[in-house]
Amino acid sequence: MDDEKSPETSAETSSTQSLEKRRLAQETKNERQVWYFLAYFLFGIHFVAFIMIYAVRHAK
Repeated sequence: MDDEKSPETSAETSSTQSLEKRRLAQETKNERQVWYFLAYFLFGIHFVAFIMIYAVRHAK
């Protein structure tokens, strides 16, 4: 009986490991996208702020 369950258990284990690896890869990708979004957002805010500072200083 144990011999019959071993292939199922190993198949379930490999399937679980495969699913876990895919989930971890997707989580890493999502985290990287969040950091990129944050970087672009902060860059954009600073860019607009510098333009506004320039406009105020050069207004007549």
